[in-house]
Amino acid sequence: MVRATGRVSSRIDQFDFKPGKTIAGKYNVEAALGAGWEGEVYKVVELKTGIHRAAKVFYPQRNVRDRAVHFYAAKLNRLRKCSVVIQYHNSETIRVQGIPITCLISELVEGELLQAFVRRQRGRRLHTFEAMHLLYSLAVGLEQIHKAHEYHGDLHDGNVLVERLGIGFEVRLVDFYHWGPATRPRMQDDVIDAIRLLYDAVGGAPWYPKQPPEIKAICRGLRRDLISRQFPTARHLREYLETFIWSEP
Repeated sequence: MVRATGRVSSRIDQFDFKPGKTIAGKYNVEAALGAGWEGEVYKVVELKTGIHRAAKVFYPQRNVRDRAVHFYAAKLNRLRKCSVVIQYHNSETIRVQGIPITCLISELVEGELLQAFVRRQRGRRLHTFEAMHLLYSLAVGLEQIHKAHEYHGDLHDGNVLVERLGIGFEVRLVDFYHWGPATRPRMQDDVIDAIRLLYDAVGGAPWYPKQPPEIKAICRGLRRDLISRQFPTARHLREYLETFIWSEP
């Protein structure tokens, strides 16, 4: 169901595309993957090749003159060599109720949102070792993004896709925040947000007093000043995780 509200004909608050719907004459919708402030994301299959892709369809009021699309396409292209960034392919224009709508076609990434993954674990939390592996994957990815003079800006468990890979995780980030340049404080916010993900993944406030020294040495009570002093950049966090000494059991 597509709903237009008020007297502004170009406003659409919901697409709700059903499986089987064709997009741009090239892609068939298979399933909805999620929705956010800017639009909705669908799993689609390319009719010509049978290859699965992801299609992000933007609400027109959130993408005036295609500003949001231009931002995402340019940013994803600049970050195409970063391991945690979903690869952008192309854009398409479709019409919904006579309104031109832009969608971005990108690779389809396997995995699930971190918030759902953690909820599935026993006790709804990760153990120390696997949580450290998760943080390491995030630190490596953020270091690559920051080296490209970019930042994420909205890192939380609803913007991180994870898939188990051996003893570690394959991580992808979605929904980059896009207002403002990649300043040092914004990059530092990414590092602090990544550490907050570690804190939450191992159980949050109820479990923090029981955490081993390895977790507390990184989370530092979530005090921003202490975290920033210890890990001023993603590189510092990555190097720490590669070299710290485990305490005796």
